[in-house]
Amino acid sequence: MASSEAAPSANSSRAPLWATLTATFFGIGRIKPGPGTWGSLAAVILWALISWQIPPANRIWAALVAAAVVTLIGIPAATQVARASGGKDPQFVVIDEVAGQLVTLIGVPLGWKTFLAGLILFRIFDILKPFPIRRLERLPEGAGIVVDDLGAGLYALAIMHLLLHFGLLMK
Repeated sequence: MASSEAAPSANSSRAPLWATLTATFFGIGRIKPGPGTWGSLAAVILWALISWQIPPANRIWAALVAAAVVTLIGIPAATQVARASGGKDPQFVVIDEVAGQLVTLIGVPLGWKTFLAGLILFRIFDILKPFPIRRLERLPEGAGIVVDDLGAGLYALAIMHLLLHFGLLMK
């Protein structure tokens, strides 16, 4: 009888499969070391593959919509997975890196140099969390997990476009 009582409590502490798959970006968040970097790299590669298929006039909107969809699905997924794991911001939750990385690449010309620069800039801002990004982590649950990475993505996006504008980064 004790084993049947233990099973429901173990199941109740698990996040739903959709949330786990989303929060870990289909398991990429389980890759070590540096799951956040792996999540960011996966987002860049996926965006690179998809964006080449999108007409140039629609790429900005596509990146905006992709970032919004990932954010809107990622927040509740991150919330459920964080609750189930008992951690505030588990390292294996990388959907936040995916959202932030997509923000970084909005309106960026397609090319390996811009993709690499976007990856590096985003990871720098995500790790350093300059003001006021660290404050965004205080938001409740999944919002705090995801929104701080959107802030890092905005910082990286601004630097990317400055580099492009001044010709310091060519595609």
